[in-house]
Formats: sequence, C-alpha cells, structure tokens
Amino acid sequence: MSLKEHIDKNRLPKHVAVIMDGNGRWAKKQGLLRVAGHETGTKAVRQTVEASAELGIKHLTLYAFSTENWKRPKLEVQTLMKLLVRSLKKEIKTLQDNNIKLTAIGALNDLPQKAFNELQEVIDKTKNNTNMTLTLALSYGSREELVSVVKELTYKVKNNIISAESIDESIINKHLYTQDLPDVDLLIRTSGEQRISNFLLWQIAYAELYFTDILWPDFTKEDLYKALVNYQNRERRFGKTSEQLT
Repeated sequence: MSLKEHIDKNRLPKHVAVIMDGNGRWAKKQGLLRVAGHETGTKAVRQTVEASAELGIKHLTLYAFSTENWKRPKLEVQTLMKLLVRSLKKEIKTLQDNNIKLTAIGALNDLPQKAFNELQEVIDKTKNNTNMTLTLALSYGSREELVSVVKELTYKVKNNIISAESIDESIINKHLYTQDLPDVDLLIRTSGEQRISNFLLWQIAYAELYFTDILWPDFTKEDLYKALVNYQNRERRFGKTSEQLT
C-alpha cells in the first residue's frame, strides 16, 4: 500500500520547500557527466510537482539555482540555463493541466535573456491558475534577499515613507521576495547533506526540517509521501509546551 493512504489531507503543510541536491553525485555514480544528473533530475521535479498538486498542497518552492551556483564551471552553468528553458517549454502543459501557477524569486535579472524571457512567458500564461503555486528560486540567495530588504527599509525610513518604530515582522515579510507566500512548514533536502545552504533563512524560522539520503534524480512520489507522513507525526509547538497545545 502506498504511503499516500497514510497522509491526512486535513493536516497538510501549506508551504513545502525543497533543496534538490545530488544531481552531480547521481551522475558520477552512473559514470556520466554532471549535466546528465541535472537532466534526469527534471523527472523528479515533475513527480514532486504533480504529487503535491494531487494532494492539495497550496505552495511548493524549489531551490533550482543559487547565487553561489554561478561559480560552477561555465559549461555546467550554460547547460543548466539551456535545461531551464527547455524544461519550461516542456512543462507548461503539466502546469496548465494541473491548474498550477508558476512564480519565481531571486535576482532574476542575472539570468540569460533567453531564460528570463521563457520564464516570464510561462509565469504570464499560468498567472490565473489557482490549484497550487509553484515557485522556482533562481539565482537566489537568502542573505542577498535580506540585505536588499534592509536597504529598502533604510531608504524608506530616511525619506520618511515609514518610521523606524513601525518596522516589525509583517513589514519585513512584505519586502521579501516571498511576500505573497506563507512561511515554510516543511523543508526537504535530498542527498544526505544536512544544511540550509542560504535558502529561505527568514521563511523557515519554524519549519520542520526533513533530510533524506536519496539523491534528487531518484526522488519519487513515494519519497515525498514519506516526508509528509514524517511531518504529520511531529508535534509543532511554536515555542509552546505540549500541555499548552492540548
């Protein structure tokens, strides 16, 4: 029996974020070039997106390309950008069929023009979809995001647009890339690495962290179900005691 049967759809996380790690190591194990791992990883993306939409998860954010990833070998970066364009063209039918809205966060202007244009086209075509919001973190770094928030708020205080005293969590949330998204409830990282890697540092303050040894290209719907069952078996206290919750 599939683990899907054990998932309580009334207690789903509103926002799931995934650090898709292990493409390169998967390729190396197969005796292939790293780019082959990235290409195979797109199948795991499709399965994860489809499974999330089928269950009723409202927000899914995928860490597709970090600001640090620009430091990788030039050929790998170029291949990743070409793969992004190809995947967006190929997956638009999946997004439309599943009523999924695509958005993106990060320094998007740093993307090659062709990739940026293709991304914007898919965002425009899916903007009225309502079943789930799929967010791609591209050229994204959480520290850079927070620095930009500080700069913008500093400018607004300096120019008397807002007062320093009015700045609270809600104000900060409204200036983040993720201003239209709820906080992350569940963060999944594949490949056995147990670190956050500059991903949504503010937004995961109370997220449940789930680490699996599975390399991203091998991640299936059942692996997502396993993470969700694990999540639902945890007690989320948000600073309170167990007695207070009951």
